[in-house]
Amino acid sequence: MRRAHLPPFDADCTACPRLAGFLDTARQAYPGYYCRPVPPFGDAQPELLIVGLAPGLHGANRTGRPFTGDHAGLLLYETLHEFGYADRPVSMAADDGLTLTGCRITNAVKCVPPGNKPEPAEIKLCNGYLKAELAALEPRVRLLALGQVAHSAILKAGGLKQRDYRFGHGAAHVLPDGRRLYDSYHCSRYNTQTRRLTPAMFKAVFAQIDSEKE
Repeated sequence: MRRAHLPPFDADCTACPRLAGFLDTARQAYPGYYCRPVPPFGDAQPELLIVGLAPGLHGANRTGRPFTGDHAGLLLYETLHEFGYADRPVSMAADDGLTLTGCRITNAVKCVPPGNKPEPAEIKLCNGYLKAELAALEPRVRLLALGQVAHSAILKAGGLKQRDYRFGHGAAHVLPDGRRLYDSYHCSRYNTQTRRLTPAMFKAVFAQIDSEKE
């Protein structure tokens, strides 16, 4: 895997051969899909940055917007609307007019991975984008990691040790720069259908974030 200087986002990135090859295959199989690295969505200077894992094959990879078009986005956008971050509770397509206020959604890995499982080297290389994204944000931004991979990616982007900030649903961490990192289980179909993550559990994390606003 080649190393490269990574800007905040590059819609033409092909730095990971396996992911670039998978996107080529997806373009042939689904010619109407977006099938490119998926950009962040929301405020340029948010109060809350939500970090997910990676685009889903038939979700963000299809629509071009994070958590849009698949099951994982149902609970997320419903909750964002309930807490005043989204102007509607359902995200249907990248051109549906939905707007986010005070919030932005991004992913630890910007390209859809086979089987929804990016490899460690891919997560590491793509971390340069997240690092640049975090560096461009105001110090007051709060961070929400959806799942262990997103949690680890945020820490890596900040040059922090994983052992000092353990992932756990509902956990909150104060980082050395003063930013707060909150953890939630990922709102994936598996987690919500098995009740590992319930709507009440998910919304409790947002309630905690809101209660600790400065």
